[in-house]
Amino acid sequence: MCAPQALAQDNPLNTVHVPPPSSSTPATGAPKGTEAPAVTGAAGNKARPGALIRMNVDMVLVPITVTDPMNRLVTGLDQADFQVYENNGQQKIRSFAAEDAPVSIGIIFDLSGSMTSKLIRARESILQFIKTANPEDEFFVIGFNDRPELIEDFTNSVEDIQARLATVRSGHRTALLDAIYYGVAKMKDARHERKALLVVSDGGDNRSRYTEGEVRAQVRESDVEIYSIGIFDPYAATPEERAGPILLNELCEETGGRLFRVNDLSEMSDIAEKISTELRNQYVIGYAPKDMSRDGKWRKVKVKLTPPSGLPPLTVHARTGYYAPLQ
Repeated sequence: MCAPQALAQDNPLNTVHVPPPSSSTPATGAPKGTEAPAVTGAAGNKARPGALIRMNVDMVLVPITVTDPMNRLVTGLDQADFQVYENNGQQKIRSFAAEDAPVSIGIIFDLSGSMTSKLIRARESILQFIKTANPEDEFFVIGFNDRPELIEDFTNSVEDIQARLATVRSGHRTALLDAIYYGVAKMKDARHERKALLVVSDGGDNRSRYTEGEVRAQVRESDVEIYSIGIFDPYAATPEERAGPILLNELCEETGGRLFRVNDLSEMSDIAEKISTELRNQYVIGYAPKDMSRDGKWRKVKVKLTPPSGLPPLTVHARTGYYAPLQ
């Protein structure tokens, strides 16, 4: 399910925990999901469990979120529950982790004129997202209307971001594509291996210089997950407004993130907290591709899940592929 519906009665911290079988607990007594990852490249160079999908010497690392039919996060799954395929060929999983690794996060905040009545709730939801994140996470904030602007550079200070957000005003048109492009490019300055964007917007693009194709290509080439809080008008009048939800949903889905639609503005903080919780409860699978050619081509990745007995069908959210390195 690509664009889950957040329900007001849902507790965003609710998770479905699947206890691993006792036989799968490491002999060292370490909690499940904290085993040392497999070695990659030169001896002693470990795969970093927080890294997003990428080919690093001889290991591809794929972050995964799992949800149940009620859109609740599922934790406690075991490596044996997953299968990973590259270009339809099954790959051998070499490492498996479920750790709360720090993330570099860019917040893309819509400040166009149509956001005027939603500005206070949107600002509150962003602050709630930051307050419930990993204390080691870092954030930057980009606001956009006619053009994107860096409101706050990388920081882990909630107070600094809160002070800057208190000064923003809404108005003018919507350069959503330019803002996403800027946000992905800004990640070159990130400190952490894991990277994500949180887009808070209520409509489609009507002002950008970058095209949809250019942004899609840039997102594909990056290792940035995209989540979005969409405050969409069900009676959108323009083609751009009607296309906004489709565009955001496709970008989120391709990167392994998700789009959350807002029906009631009072739900926004709960949805933001839910996204923060998801980022702190991802599985990371590592595998050595059978095809080691360094040809720069797109490799399709598919993660499948066989739920333990007694569980309903579960949904896997993961990036759809990566570009192999060039010689």
